[in-house]
Amino acid sequence: MGERYVLTAAHVVEPPLTTLVVRFEADQPGEWVAGAQVVLHSARADLALLEMTDCPAGTPPVHHTPRYAVLPETDVTLPVTAVGFPRFKLREDSAEGALSRYRDSCHVEGTVSVLSNRREGTLEVAVPPPADEAGPERSPWEGMSGAALWSDGAVIGLITAHHRSDGLGRLAAVRVQRWYDVLVPAELELLQACAGLPARPGPVRSPDGTAVPSPRSPSLASLPHTLTMSELKDLVDALTALPALRRQNGLDTVLEGVDPRVAAHRPRDDRLRYEVYGVLRTCLRYPGTLDRFMEVLRDWEEDSEELRKVDRVAAELAVRHS
Repeated sequence: MGERYVLTAAHVVEPPLTTLVVRFEADQPGEWVAGAQVVLHSARADLALLEMTDCPAGTPPVHHTPRYAVLPETDVTLPVTAVGFPRFKLREDSAEGALSRYRDSCHVEGTVSVLSNRREGTLEVAVPPPADEAGPERSPWEGMSGAALWSDGAVIGLITAHHRSDGLGRLAAVRVQRWYDVLVPAELELLQACAGLPARPGPVRSPDGTAVPSPRSPSLASLPHTLTMSELKDLVDALTALPALRRQNGLDTVLEGVDPRVAAHRPRDDRLRYEVYGVLRTCLRYPGTLDRFMEVLRDWEEDSEELRKVDRVAAELAVRHS
């Protein structure tokens, strides 16, 4: 994640720790180890950032930080890979006379179905199941936690758990999106500076090389004009997070592309959320104008994460009132 930093799962490095060491190219000719310290630990995101403190001379350089991506909440299944050292790869070696035990690497290839595990904030990773020889109290997948989950050359999450009730062919990975949802600004800034996390991640690509599309809102023309502030709250909150509306005169600029009756009859307020609420209520009075308002916003925002949230919330609102 950079020349001195390593990402892993927070539960792997739970305090108190007296010594922390990271190891690379284990038992290979290029093996090297370094001491490390925890500089970020978030139990909610199950994410930790380690800083190596004493890299040996001649350490191979890291030439680039990874690309990160988020998955839109839409009906899609994507191929993924991860590398870890699970319990079922435990081996014995007596080549040098003395019997030793080690865990070999496991390069897992699987798929994620994006709509699974939404409440937990994880991705459900379908993988070839190993034999269950670990016993009822142990998981054969122990040791995979902290492994980066890759899709289309981008990190989309970290393996964090194996829920035994899901079976041996399922793992859980915390989503990159969850980092943005639960980390405080100072923690996000640290990840941006040290691990290359972008301020806003891009979308992952599907197997055919095209970007996975965000779900688009259905028509909002059927919404009743009597919707209250509480009923529109989630949509108002999502809209007021859009950069296009937060910039100076942003709302007025967007409304230039909508029916002029909306701009003429909307109530005015110095507070953005009340301005947006007034625009929504005004659009509901003039059929077709709310859909047009959303179309213009998409032109301004293109495919931002904030816009994806607007589309999700709008779709849920349309379903509730269909």
